[in-house]
Amino acid sequence: MRTVSRTDRASRLIKAPASRIWRAFIDPAELVRWLPPEGMTGEMLAFDARPGGGYRMALSYDDPEQDAPGKTSENADVVEVRFTALNPGRSIVQAAVFDSEDPAFAGTMRMTWTLEPADGGTRVAITCEDVPQGIGKQDHVQGLKSSLANLAGFVEA
Repeated sequence: MRTVSRTDRASRLIKAPASRIWRAFIDPAELVRWLPPEGMTGEMLAFDARPGGGYRMALSYDDPEQDAPGKTSENADVVEVRFTALNPGRSIVQAAVFDSEDPAFAGTMRMTWTLEPADGGTRVAITCEDVPQGIGKQDHVQGLKSSLANLAGFVEA
């Protein structure tokens, strides 16, 4: 049986220079504050900001009673991310693997973040390719938009 590849996208104009946004991606203390989508809290388990390096982050649901089962445990996701390309101030390409025994979350998702100069700031876009079939499209896109909103709130302040 052939699995169909899926791509999800989101973007947002952020009123900050690309250099400030870049710093929010490569500083683990900053990344863990804005990346988790609404309803989740992150914990950085490991971080190495270089091509071939990456990070391991645990994401926990703030409300364990919420009907959103975690991929790793009942109410948590653990993701291992490898930096495949870092182009300072322009783009970050990542390979993400979820720690899960469920085959619906298996595989490597490629995430490309781009930072483009725009009137009033920087257009930040995320493209996720080969999204695991266990991740619902609507929930995933909403999560991407939530992370972008968090990033905007973090760097525009």
